[in-house]
Amino acid sequence: MKEFFIVAISIMIFIVIFQISKASEYVSVLKGEEKTRRQNNKINAFMLIAFLVIGLWGAWYCNDLYYGKTLFPQGSASLEGEKIDLMLYITIGVTGVVFVITQILLFWFSFKYQEKDGRKAFFFPHNNKLELLWTTVPAIFLTVLVVFGLKYWFKITSDAPKDAVVVEVTGHQFAWEFRYPGKDNVLGKKNYKLSNNPSGNILGVDFEDPESWDDIHTTEMHIPVGKPVKLVIGAQDVIHDVGLPHFRMKMDAVPGIPTTMWFTPIYTTEEMKKRTGNPNFVYEISCDQMCGKGHFSMRGIIVVESEESYKKWLADQKPEYFTFFPDKDPNKQAPAAADTTGKLQASLLPASK
Repeated sequence: MKEFFIVAISIMIFIVIFQISKASEYVSVLKGEEKTRRQNNKINAFMLIAFLVIGLWGAWYCNDLYYGKTLFPQGSASLEGEKIDLMLYITIGVTGVVFVITQILLFWFSFKYQEKDGRKAFFFPHNNKLELLWTTVPAIFLTVLVVFGLKYWFKITSDAPKDAVVVEVTGHQFAWEFRYPGKDNVLGKKNYKLSNNPSGNILGVDFEDPESWDDIHTTEMHIPVGKPVKLVIGAQDVIHDVGLPHFRMKMDAVPGIPTTMWFTPIYTTEEMKKRTGNPNFVYEISCDQMCGKGHFSMRGIIVVESEESYKKWLADQKPEYFTFFPDKDPNKQAPAAADTTGKLQASLLPASK
Protein backbone atom coordinates (compact mmCIF):
# COMPACT_ATOMS: atom_id res chain seq x y z
CA MET A 1 0.00 0.00 0.00
CA LYS A 2 2.90 2.36 0.78
CA GLU A 3 4.39 1.85 -2.68
CA PHE A 4 0.99 2.54 -4.26
CA PHE A 5 0.69 5.91 -2.50
CA ILE A 6 4.24 6.86 -3.52
CA VAL A 7 3.48 6.13 -7.17
CA ALA A 8 0.11 7.94 -6.98
CA ILE A 9 1.67 11.03 -5.37
CA SER A 10 4.47 11.06 -7.95
CA ILE A 11 1.93 10.96 -10.77
CA MET A 12 -0.10 13.74 -9.20
CA ILE A 13 3.00 15.94 -8.81
CA PHE A 14 3.91 15.32 -12.45
CA ILE A 15 0.40 16.23 -13.61
CA VAL A 16 0.39 19.44 -11.55
CA ILE A 17 3.80 20.51 -12.90
CA PHE A 18 2.72 19.67 -16.43
CA GLN A 19 -0.51 21.66 -16.16
CA ILE A 20 1.31 24.67 -14.64
CA SER A 21 3.90 24.62 -17.42
CA LYS A 22 1.20 24.38 -20.10
CA ALA A 23 -0.78 27.23 -18.55
CA SER A 24 2.37 29.34 -18.36
CA GLU A 25 3.09 28.57 -21.99
CA TYR A 26 -0.38 29.64 -23.14
CA VAL A 27 -0.15 32.88 -21.17
CA SER A 28 3.25 33.59 -22.69
CA VAL A 29 1.97 33.00 -26.23
CA LEU A 30 -0.98 35.29 -25.67
CA LYS A 31 1.37 38.01 -24.45
CA GLY A 32 3.63 37.47 -27.45
CA GLU A 33 6.51 36.19 -25.37
CA GLU A 34 7.97 33.84 -27.97
CA LYS A 35 11.19 33.34 -26.01
CA THR A 36 9.32 32.05 -22.98
CA ARG A 37 7.37 29.62 -25.14
CA ARG A 38 10.58 28.17 -26.54
CA GLN A 39 12.04 27.80 -23.08
CA ASN A 40 8.96 25.95 -21.94
CA ASN A 41 9.25 23.76 -25.01
CA LYS A 42 12.81 22.87 -24.00
CA ILE A 43 11.64 22.09 -20.46
CA ASN A 44 8.96 19.79 -21.84
CA ALA A 45 11.57 17.95 -23.91
CA PHE A 46 13.69 17.29 -20.80
CA MET A 47 10.58 16.22 -18.87
CA LEU A 48 9.82 13.67 -21.57
CA ILE A 49 13.25 12.10 -21.07
CA ALA A 50 12.69 12.12 -17.30
CA PHE A 51 9.30 10.49 -17.79
CA LEU A 52 10.91 7.79 -19.97
CA VAL A 53 13.54 6.96 -17.35
CA ILE A 54 11.11 7.02 -14.42
CA GLY A 55 8.53 5.03 -16.38
CA LEU A 56 10.93 2.25 -17.35
CA TRP A 57 12.32 2.14 -13.81
CA GLY A 58 8.77 1.98 -12.44
CA ALA A 59 7.90 -0.94 -14.73
CA TRP A 60 11.01 -2.84 -13.60
CA TYR A 61 10.38 -2.01 -9.93
CA CYS A 62 6.76 -3.19 -10.02
CA ASN A 63 7.81 -6.42 -11.70
CA ASP A 64 10.54 -6.98 -9.10
CA LEU A 65 8.12 -6.18 -6.27
CA TYR A 66 5.11 -8.24 -7.33
CA TYR A 67 6.48 -11.07 -9.47
CA GLY A 68 6.91 -13.30 -6.44
CA LYS A 69 3.22 -12.87 -5.58
CA THR A 70 2.03 -14.17 -8.94
CA LEU A 71 1.49 -17.80 -9.95
CA PHE A 72 4.56 -17.84 -12.22
CA PRO A 73 7.16 -18.75 -9.55
CA GLN A 74 5.06 -21.81 -8.61
CA GLY A 75 5.06 -23.07 -12.16
CA SER A 76 2.13 -24.69 -13.90
CA ALA A 77 0.51 -27.60 -12.07
CA SER A 78 -0.47 -29.29 -15.34
CA LEU A 79 1.53 -30.70 -18.23
CA GLU A 80 -0.46 -28.72 -20.80
CA GLY A 81 -0.20 -25.58 -18.69
CA GLU A 82 3.60 -25.63 -19.01
CA LYS A 83 3.19 -25.09 -22.76
CA ILE A 84 0.76 -22.26 -22.12
CA ASP A 85 3.28 -20.64 -19.75
CA LEU A 86 5.94 -20.95 -22.46
CA MET A 87 3.59 -19.30 -24.96
CA LEU A 88 2.94 -16.47 -22.51
CA TYR A 89 6.66 -15.95 -21.88
CA ILE A 90 7.29 -15.76 -25.63
CA THR A 91 4.45 -13.25 -26.02
CA ILE A 92 5.72 -11.10 -23.15
CA GLY A 93 9.25 -11.30 -24.52
CA VAL A 94 8.32 -10.23 -28.06
CA THR A 95 5.89 -7.49 -27.06
CA GLY A 96 8.19 -6.35 -24.23
CA VAL A 97 11.15 -5.83 -26.54
CA VAL A 98 8.97 -3.96 -29.02
CA PHE A 99 7.51 -1.84 -26.22
CA VAL A 100 10.90 -0.81 -24.83
CA ILE A 101 12.36 0.00 -28.26
CA THR A 102 9.34 2.02 -29.45
CA GLN A 103 9.05 3.98 -26.19
CA ILE A 104 12.74 4.86 -26.13
CA LEU A 105 12.57 6.00 -29.76
CA LEU A 106 9.36 7.96 -29.16
CA PHE A 107 10.66 9.98 -26.22
CA TRP A 108 14.19 10.32 -27.60
CA PHE A 109 12.91 11.66 -30.91
CA SER A 110 10.69 14.13 -29.05
CA PHE A 111 13.76 15.38 -27.21
CA LYS A 112 16.23 15.32 -30.09
CA TYR A 113 14.01 17.00 -32.64
CA GLN A 114 12.55 19.69 -30.43
CA GLU A 115 12.02 23.14 -31.88
CA LYS A 116 15.23 25.09 -32.49
CA ASP A 117 16.15 28.23 -34.38
CA GLY A 118 16.99 27.52 -38.00
CA ARG A 119 15.46 24.04 -37.92
CA LYS A 120 12.74 23.38 -40.44
CA ALA A 121 10.27 20.53 -40.14
CA PHE A 122 10.68 17.78 -42.74
CA PHE A 123 7.41 16.38 -44.03
CA PHE A 124 7.51 12.73 -44.99
CA PRO A 125 3.95 11.93 -46.12
CA HIS A 126 4.39 8.59 -47.83
CA ASN A 127 6.83 5.71 -48.37
CA ASN A 128 5.62 2.37 -49.72
CA LYS A 129 8.63 0.38 -48.48
CA LEU A 130 8.35 1.66 -44.91
CA GLU A 131 4.60 1.12 -44.78
CA LEU A 132 5.01 -2.41 -46.11
CA LEU A 133 7.75 -3.06 -43.52
CA TRP A 134 5.88 -1.84 -40.44
CA THR A 135 2.71 -3.58 -41.57
CA THR A 136 4.17 -6.92 -42.64
CA VAL A 137 6.62 -7.53 -39.77
CA PRO A 138 4.06 -7.03 -36.95
CA ALA A 139 1.53 -9.10 -38.92
CA ILE A 140 4.01 -11.99 -39.17
CA PHE A 141 4.84 -11.89 -35.45
CA LEU A 142 1.17 -11.69 -34.47
CA THR A 143 0.30 -14.55 -36.80
CA VAL A 144 2.97 -16.75 -35.20
CA LEU A 145 1.64 -15.92 -31.72
CA VAL A 146 -1.94 -16.65 -32.80
CA VAL A 147 -0.87 -20.00 -34.30
CA PHE A 148 0.80 -20.91 -30.98
CA GLY A 149 -2.40 -20.05 -29.14
CA LEU A 150 -4.62 -22.01 -31.52
CA LYS A 151 -2.32 -25.02 -31.32
CA TYR A 152 -2.57 -25.26 -27.55
CA TRP A 153 -6.28 -24.39 -27.55
CA PHE A 154 -7.10 -27.15 -30.03
CA LYS A 155 -5.09 -29.59 -27.94
CA ILE A 156 -6.87 -29.02 -24.61
CA THR A 157 -10.29 -28.93 -26.27
CA SER A 158 -9.75 -31.94 -28.53
CA ASP A 159 -10.68 -35.52 -27.65
CA ALA A 160 -9.11 -36.51 -24.35
CA PRO A 161 -7.04 -39.71 -24.06
CA LYS A 162 -9.14 -42.84 -23.68
CA ASP A 163 -7.86 -43.47 -20.15
CA ALA A 164 -8.80 -39.96 -18.96
CA VAL A 165 -10.76 -39.52 -15.73
CA VAL A 166 -14.13 -37.95 -16.56
CA VAL A 167 -15.58 -35.33 -14.24
CA GLU A 168 -18.74 -33.37 -14.95
CA VAL A 169 -18.61 -29.80 -13.63
CA THR A 170 -21.87 -27.88 -13.24
CA GLY A 171 -22.07 -24.26 -12.16
CA HIS A 172 -25.03 -22.51 -10.59
CA GLN A 173 -25.43 -19.38 -8.50
CA PHE A 174 -23.16 -19.60 -6.54
CA ALA A 175 -21.50 -23.02 -6.27
CA TRP A 176 -19.96 -25.86 -8.23
CA GLU A 177 -21.28 -29.43 -8.41
CA PHE A 178 -19.23 -32.43 -9.55
CA ARG A 179 -20.41 -35.75 -10.91
CA TYR A 180 -18.34 -38.86 -11.63
CA PRO A 181 -19.38 -41.84 -13.76
CA GLY A 182 -19.44 -45.20 -12.04
CA LYS A 183 -17.85 -48.45 -13.13
CA ASP A 184 -19.43 -48.17 -16.58
CA ASN A 185 -17.43 -44.93 -17.07
CA VAL A 186 -20.53 -43.33 -18.63
CA LEU A 187 -22.43 -40.40 -17.18
CA GLY A 188 -26.20 -40.86 -16.99
CA LYS A 189 -28.59 -38.49 -18.74
CA LYS A 190 -29.82 -35.24 -17.21
CA ASN A 191 -33.01 -33.29 -17.76
CA TYR A 192 -33.30 -29.69 -16.63
CA LYS A 193 -36.98 -30.27 -15.90
CA LEU A 194 -35.97 -32.70 -13.14
CA SER A 195 -33.82 -30.15 -11.33
CA ASN A 196 -35.50 -29.77 -7.99
CA ASN A 197 -33.57 -28.42 -5.01
CA PRO A 198 -36.21 -29.30 -2.39
CA SER A 199 -36.06 -32.96 -3.44
CA GLY A 200 -32.27 -32.85 -3.52
CA ASN A 201 -31.90 -33.66 -7.22
CA ILE A 202 -29.87 -30.52 -7.81
CA LEU A 203 -28.35 -31.67 -11.09
CA GLY A 204 -31.61 -32.93 -12.60
CA VAL A 205 -30.28 -36.46 -13.12
CA ASP A 206 -32.67 -38.79 -14.95
CA PHE A 207 -32.70 -41.85 -12.71
CA GLU A 208 -34.79 -43.77 -15.21
CA ASP A 209 -31.56 -44.04 -17.20
CA PRO A 210 -29.70 -47.13 -15.89
CA GLU A 211 -26.37 -45.47 -16.68
CA SER A 212 -27.04 -42.91 -13.95
CA TRP A 213 -27.48 -45.48 -11.20
CA ASP A 214 -23.77 -45.67 -10.38
CA ASP A 215 -22.95 -41.97 -10.87
CA ILE A 216 -21.42 -40.12 -7.91
CA HIS A 217 -22.33 -36.54 -6.96
CA THR A 218 -19.88 -34.52 -4.84
CA THR A 219 -19.16 -30.89 -3.96
CA GLU A 220 -15.37 -31.39 -3.95
CA MET A 221 -13.32 -32.51 -6.93
CA HIS A 222 -10.76 -35.27 -6.49
CA ILE A 223 -8.41 -36.15 -9.35
CA PRO A 224 -5.33 -38.40 -9.64
CA VAL A 225 -1.89 -36.98 -10.37
CA GLY A 226 -0.17 -37.87 -13.62
CA LYS A 227 -3.37 -38.97 -15.36
CA PRO A 228 -5.42 -37.01 -17.94
CA VAL A 229 -8.61 -35.47 -16.58
CA LYS A 230 -11.50 -34.57 -18.87
CA LEU A 231 -13.97 -31.97 -17.65
CA VAL A 232 -17.50 -31.91 -19.06
CA ILE A 233 -18.69 -28.40 -18.23
CA GLY A 234 -22.17 -26.90 -18.04
CA ALA A 235 -24.31 -24.36 -16.17
CA GLN A 236 -27.87 -24.31 -14.86
CA ASP A 237 -28.81 -20.63 -14.76
CA VAL A 238 -26.45 -18.01 -16.20
CA ILE A 239 -23.07 -18.15 -17.91
CA HIS A 240 -20.28 -19.10 -15.52
CA ASP A 241 -16.65 -19.85 -16.24
CA VAL A 242 -14.46 -22.65 -14.92
CA GLY A 243 -11.20 -21.01 -13.90
CA LEU A 244 -8.30 -23.27 -12.94
CA PRO A 245 -5.42 -20.77 -12.49
CA HIS A 246 -2.90 -23.24 -11.09
CA PHE A 247 -3.42 -25.52 -14.10
CA ARG A 248 -3.57 -22.55 -16.55
CA MET A 249 -7.00 -23.66 -17.76
CA LYS A 250 -10.21 -21.74 -18.39
CA MET A 251 -13.51 -22.62 -20.05
CA ASP A 252 -16.98 -21.09 -20.20
CA ALA A 253 -19.87 -22.91 -18.55
CA VAL A 254 -22.91 -22.20 -20.72
CA PRO A 255 -26.51 -23.30 -19.97
CA GLY A 256 -27.63 -25.91 -22.48
CA ILE A 257 -24.28 -26.08 -24.31
CA PRO A 258 -21.79 -28.52 -22.73
CA THR A 259 -18.12 -27.63 -23.20
CA THR A 260 -15.07 -29.80 -22.57
CA MET A 261 -11.37 -29.52 -21.90
CA TRP A 262 -8.72 -31.80 -20.50
CA PHE A 263 -5.39 -31.54 -18.71
CA THR A 264 -2.88 -33.66 -16.84
CA PRO A 265 -2.03 -32.62 -13.24
CA ILE A 266 1.63 -33.12 -12.36
CA TYR A 267 1.75 -32.12 -8.67
CA THR A 268 -0.39 -33.39 -5.82
CA THR A 269 -1.89 -30.98 -3.33
CA GLU A 270 0.70 -32.04 -0.76
CA GLU A 271 3.55 -31.42 -3.21
CA MET A 272 2.21 -27.95 -3.99
CA LYS A 273 2.14 -27.14 -0.28
CA LYS A 274 5.88 -27.73 -0.26
CA ARG A 275 6.52 -25.91 -3.54
CA THR A 276 4.64 -22.82 -2.38
CA GLY A 277 5.73 -22.99 1.26
CA ASN A 278 2.08 -22.65 2.20
CA PRO A 279 0.76 -25.45 4.46
CA ASN A 280 -2.80 -24.27 3.77
CA PHE A 281 -2.49 -24.40 -0.02
CA VAL A 282 -5.45 -25.76 -1.97
CA TYR A 283 -6.18 -25.97 -5.66
CA GLU A 284 -9.14 -23.77 -6.49
CA ILE A 285 -11.84 -23.72 -9.13
CA SER A 286 -13.12 -20.18 -9.47
CA CYS A 287 -15.83 -18.55 -11.53
CA ASP A 288 -14.12 -16.22 -14.00
CA GLN A 289 -17.34 -14.74 -15.37
CA MET A 290 -19.44 -12.18 -13.52
CA CYS A 291 -22.56 -14.14 -12.62
CA GLY A 292 -24.38 -12.11 -9.97
CA LYS A 293 -23.99 -10.54 -6.56
CA GLY A 294 -22.52 -13.71 -5.05
CA HIS A 295 -19.93 -14.16 -7.79
CA PHE A 296 -17.04 -13.51 -5.39
CA SER A 297 -17.99 -16.52 -3.28
CA MET A 298 -18.28 -19.05 -6.12
CA ARG A 299 -15.25 -21.12 -5.25
CA GLY A 300 -14.61 -24.85 -5.27
CA ILE A 301 -11.85 -27.09 -3.95
CA ILE A 302 -9.80 -29.53 -6.03
CA VAL A 303 -7.78 -32.28 -4.38
CA VAL A 304 -4.98 -33.76 -6.46
CA GLU A 305 -3.73 -37.01 -4.97
CA SER A 306 -2.01 -40.24 -5.87
CA GLU A 307 -3.97 -42.67 -8.01
CA GLU A 308 -4.16 -45.10 -5.09
CA SER A 309 -5.66 -42.44 -2.81
CA TYR A 310 -8.01 -41.33 -5.57
CA LYS A 311 -9.32 -44.85 -6.13
CA LYS A 312 -9.83 -45.30 -2.40
CA TRP A 313 -11.74 -42.01 -2.18
CA LEU A 314 -13.86 -42.99 -5.18
CA ALA A 315 -14.64 -46.40 -3.67
CA ASP A 316 -15.83 -44.72 -0.46
CA GLN A 317 -18.37 -42.58 -2.33
CA LYS A 318 -22.00 -43.65 -2.48
CA PRO A 319 -23.86 -43.44 -5.81
CA GLU A 320 -26.47 -40.69 -5.70
CA TYR A 321 -29.13 -43.12 -6.91
CA PHE A 322 -29.06 -44.94 -3.58
CA THR A 323 -29.59 -41.66 -1.74
CA PHE A 324 -32.96 -41.24 -3.42
CA PHE A 325 -33.78 -44.96 -3.52
CA PRO A 326 -32.21 -46.47 -0.39
CA ASP A 327 -34.21 -49.68 -0.78
CA LYS A 328 -32.23 -50.37 -3.96
CA ASP A 329 -28.88 -50.21 -2.17
CA PRO A 330 -27.41 -53.73 -2.09
CA ASN A 331 -25.09 -52.76 0.75
CA LYS A 332 -27.91 -51.67 3.01
CA GLN A 333 -28.36 -54.01 5.96
CA ALA A 334 -31.81 -55.40 6.77
CA PRO A 335 -33.35 -54.04 10.01
CA ALA A 336 -32.30 -56.10 13.01
CA ALA A 337 -34.96 -58.50 14.34
CA ALA A 338 -36.68 -57.34 17.52
CA ASP A 339 -35.04 -58.78 20.66
CA THR A 340 -37.85 -60.36 22.68
CA THR A 341 -35.58 -62.54 24.82
CA GLY A 342 -35.18 -59.90 27.52
CA LYS A 343 -38.91 -59.33 27.73
CA LEU A 344 -39.53 -63.06 28.03
CA GLN A 345 -37.02 -63.44 30.87
CA ALA A 346 -38.45 -60.43 32.67
CA SER A 347 -41.95 -61.92 32.53
CA LEU A 348 -40.69 -65.09 34.21
CA LEU A 349 -39.22 -63.27 37.21
CA PRO A 350 -41.39 -63.03 40.41
CA ALA A 351 -43.02 -59.68 41.02
CA SER A 352 -41.21 -57.53 43.56
CA LYS A 353 -42.92 -56.94 46.89
